[in-house]
Amino acid sequence: MRKYLILTVILVSGAAAGAWLMTQAGTQTSAAPEDFDLAQGEDLYQGYCASCHGANLEGQPDWHSPGPAGVLPAPPHDETGHTWHHSDSVLFDYTKLGGKAALAAQGVDFESGMPGFGDQLTDDQIWNILAYIKSTWPDRQRQIQAERSAAEAQREGN
Repeated sequence: MRKYLILTVILVSGAAAGAWLMTQAGTQTSAAPEDFDLAQGEDLYQGYCASCHGANLEGQPDWHSPGPAGVLPAPPHDETGHTWHHSDSVLFDYTKLGGKAALAAQGVDFESGMPGFGDQLTDDQIWNILAYIKSTWPDRQRQIQAERSAAEAQREGN
């Protein structure tokens, strides 16, 4: 009986360790500007994001108020917006999946104008765009955002 108990503990521990490793494999959870290709991020931002969020990350006018279709205009990604209030994983999912899908995955029903770019950009390209955006923020915003990202990663066990 003791032999089976020990074997069960070993198998369960191995399965848990394997599951944890699978969640970590290939998952990047940070977009610290110094770890990415900022030049590529800026080029991709200009090509994919600037038409809505502005060439200088300034966003669309009156971005706090829904437009005629009930959708909020694109917010700024500079320090005047709320992008820096969100963790890396939220920003990544929002970019990859699109606003509506990313929020739906969190149980929030919200009509967002943000399309998903997961079929057009690789994960690395998305991280480069996010790193470029973050590189433009003042130190205070970068620090607050990094702390939020770290706290979320710790909660999720990453």
